Amino acid sequence: MSGLEEGFGFVMPHWLYWGWLAVMPLIMIAWENRQSKKTRPQPDHQDPAAELLAEEDPLIRYGIKGNIVTRIIDCTSEKSGLFIAFWTINTVIFYFFEVVMRYLFNMPTIWVHEASFLLFGMQYLLAGAYAMLHGAHVRVDIVYNLLPDRGRVGMDIFTSVFFFIFALALAGTSLRFFTDSFDMGETTVETWGIQYWPVKGMMLLGAILLLLAGLSKLIKDIMLFVEMGKEGAR
Repeated sequence: MSGLEEGFGFVMPHWLYWGWLAVMPLIMIAWENRQSKKTRPQPDHQDPAAELLAEEDPLIRYGIKGNIVTRIIDCTSEKSGLFIAFWTINTVIFYFFEVVMRYLFNMPTIWVHEASFLLFGMQYLLAGAYAMLHGAHVRVDIVYNLLPDRGRVGMDIFTSVFFFIFALALAGTSLRFFTDSFDMGETTVETWGIQYWPVKGMMLLGAILLLLAGLSKLIKDIMLFVEMGKEGAR
């Protein structure tokens, strides 16, 4: 890395990049929790986007928590989404550093762009479970919105078959990509040459989290469907 630093100034070491991505969100979460304890609790204001999702998704509107399995999975999905959300701060800092070095010191970096697009790619892969938990995935609702609540839940149960086909294929493909990349010690082809197998590992982890989130949703959908049937029979 020293040879690169002579020509390009500061080059972030690979170990620092991966270590910082692992530790930084934990620091931010701890700091946020500490700050929230110091400030007075504010009255809850419903997010308009959350209200819209609740209108479309009976699972969100009825607030079904499921059983202990779904609560553990949902907690994991929530925490993983919060964890990777803080990664965005790094990209802002990285590109600020790039602009300063490029236009003030005429020393463009070789690592900022690559570090940032890898980070965004990993965010995209890992955010699927959080989006599933909060009903944020795109839904083709031409027919869905015309159905009554129990019909919507039934539609979600039926279409979960296609979701699991996709998610299992993603997990299987990701596992093969990860093992091949790890075995060959794959690195990126850019000058920075950072390890590529952790990125493909995040692809596998994201697929596993998405599968678990889908399983949790299916369990809660079935519970809500049965409960609505009992209420309709009364």
